[in-house]
Amino acid sequence: MRVTDGTLNFVWTILLSMLSTSTLGQDSPWIPDEFNVPTVFENDHFRLRTLTVNDVVKDYDAVMSSLDHLQGVFGPNSTWPQADLSLEQDLIDLGWHQKEFQKRSSFAYTVVSLDEERVLGCVYIYPTTHRNFDAGVFLWVRADVADDGYDAILYKSVTEWIEADWPFSNAAFPGRDITWEDWTSLE
Repeated sequence: MRVTDGTLNFVWTILLSMLSTSTLGQDSPWIPDEFNVPTVFENDHFRLRTLTVNDVVKDYDAVMSSLDHLQGVFGPNSTWPQADLSLEQDLIDLGWHQKEFQKRSSFAYTVVSLDEERVLGCVYIYPTTHRNFDAGVFLWVRADVADDGYDAILYKSVTEWIEADWPFSNAAFPGRDITWEDWTSLE
């Protein structure tokens, strides 16, 4: 596998995010042991389900067809996704997300059409030590459904789902309900 500067930058960005959202030093676990982590959420528009390596082909299509649209999803300094992202690298990324879900250290969901034919986007739920917030939620939809209102529908659906079904008292949606500048200043 050829490792590019873009791939290294993406991995470094994720590692820094994980370090800055580490649960080290917290008195209680991020997700209580007794909490049953949802594996599926569905509405009239799409289904969210645990992201796994089995989604790689459809995920790769969603990402690569939306390169410009997805810039900045993880912050203004993020360079993900890069034009040279390979299917193999995407597989590694999905495996990483799948393992983190199993370890309950973060939670990644694929957003799929109800017939499971297309990946429409993704949702990521990460711990955070940012004051006043107990989770950071990031989400995206592919470019060709954004104009159909899917970004707004996904954001509204996920905010309601987090509030109703997750044990967080105050989840943040950086770049949406809090500016990137304000989010960064909390670090």
